[in-house]
Amino acid sequence: MNEKMKQIVFAGGCFWCTEAVFQRLEGVEDVVPGFAGGNIKNPAYREVITGRTGHAECVQVTYNPERVSLHTLLEVFFATHDPTTLNRQQNDVGTQYRSAIYYSTAEEKENIKDFISHLAEQEVFENPIVTQVEPLEAFYTAEVTHHDYYNQNTSQPYCQYIISPKIEKIKKFYSEKLKTNA
Repeated sequence: MNEKMKQIVFAGGCFWCTEAVFQRLEGVEDVVPGFAGGNIKNPAYREVITGRTGHAECVQVTYNPERVSLHTLLEVFFATHDPTTLNRQQNDVGTQYRSAIYYSTAEEKENIKDFISHLAEQEVFENPIVTQVEPLEAFYTAEVTHHDYYNQNTSQPYCQYIISPKIEKIKKFYSEKLKTNA
């Protein structure tokens, strides 16, 4: 990883959704689906989806902070999933679909906590934000069949009904922050 680059891990439900959203942002260099926050090493997807490993489906976002700020990444994260539902995003239910952000530095933690406090103060959401903010202990990359899933499977019903609306939302509200080919 280039020394200018930074990484952060977001869990916002199904990692196919989160990956598709962040892939489209200018300044984001790489988005890798995987798992974090659990209690076994190197979990497989088939284990994580049972909810018994403690891991969340998430994405590791590598970004250039000179081109996209952590603030923008947080804005998009909170705009494209429901951070007020505990262990659930739409029809995906279980701890593996929780809302969480895994940070690497004290500065990131402070910025994330400040951002969430601001959302709460402004009453952006009707219900309290339940997003977990935790240090990143380990990130495990998901099997290759989950990489670039939306872009490879846009005609699948899940992609059309769940992911495509999120893509349309970021095109509408964040068009100036998207890559030109998004």
